[in-house]
Amino acid sequence: MTTAPDAAALLDAAASIVIKVGSALLVDDAHTLRRDWLGTLCADIARLQVRGARVTVVSSGAVALGAQDVGQPRGASALAIKQAAAAAGQVALAQAWRSALSDAGCGSAQVLLTPQDTEHRRRHLNARATLDALAAARIVPVINENDTVATEELRYGDNDRLAARVAQMIGADLLVLLSDVDGLYAADPATHPDAAHIAHVTDIDDAIDAIAGESSSAHGTGGMRSKIAAARLATGAGAAVVIASGREPAPIGVLAKGARATSFDAATTVPDARRRWIRASLRQAAAVIVDAGAASALAQGASLLPVGVVDIEGDFERGDCIAIRGQSNNAELGIGLAGLDSVAARDAMAAAKDGARTVPLVHRDDLVLENPKTHE
Repeated sequence: MTTAPDAAALLDAAASIVIKVGSALLVDDAHTLRRDWLGTLCADIARLQVRGARVTVVSSGAVALGAQDVGQPRGASALAIKQAAAAAGQVALAQAWRSALSDAGCGSAQVLLTPQDTEHRRRHLNARATLDALAAARIVPVINENDTVATEELRYGDNDRLAARVAQMIGADLLVLLSDVDGLYAADPATHPDAAHIAHVTDIDDAIDAIAGESSSAHGTGGMRSKIAAARLATGAGAAVVIASGREPAPIGVLAKGARATSFDAATTVPDARRRWIRASLRQAAAVIVDAGAASALAQGASLLPVGVVDIEGDFERGDCIAIRGQSNNAELGIGLAGLDSVAARDAMAAAKDGARTVPLVHRDDLVLENPKTHE
């Protein structure tokens, strides 16, 4: 019988880590940035980079930092005040992260996302490509929701969910949700001091949902309930999740030394989760017909190259979900996310037949086959 990995073991093994930092950790009750604490976290991040990990940060705090600057303008709506605070505070937040990461020896970049950037496939691919390029350059992306344009009807709701979507987008191994508590308890420890700590969750079921509460922070929008919702998203996409306390200096270092936390098992491997996500989420915009050689290559785990495409039915944009069918009987072999639009795909087909090298029409990571073993 094997022992489930604890949070420290998950952190040590992860090659790609998303760290979510909430407002209550970054900003004190006087709306002042906790610079010393942030410096210790960035030193943790630098150590992760030195050992070869890819680190992505999702950081709240813009609204909390900008609130005093904006005040309460006469005649402004509550949403407009919040968005103005986000606009003012985002400058300070980005500068703080850049300074602290630079002091730790890391490069940084600001990335602001809205739900369209992770839920719409073309924008998802563009955002993923940007984050991949930053990772290749060893630059730490600091991501926040673009609250200056988000509305209550069209927003993530909290950065726990945003962090889960980012982990899903980049295929992270681990999502660390730094909180004001050291994990999940059987009851709210603020009102039940003797509540049992839950160190490991294999499956997020109704019982886990029932014990999650709401945020008690003056600045944060998420509570344990939002963290459980985020954990469900991330584990379903193949990332393990850890909820840990961020109150102490160097919280990642403390976690690595065995601090108490709650870990959640990844539901599946990353490629399988991503493919199930594609299968469940998308409609087919068009279809491509492939020859027997391409069908066989796909069954062996290859990407779909334009040279193997014999026809394209309909038009599509980059990032659309397209059907892939066999030439012999028009049977559906699978579906995938197009890496080219239909115009570029037709041009690539012609170029490939003349012997030119081309980029994949559908990358293997963005491909779901109906039955790989039968499409020879």
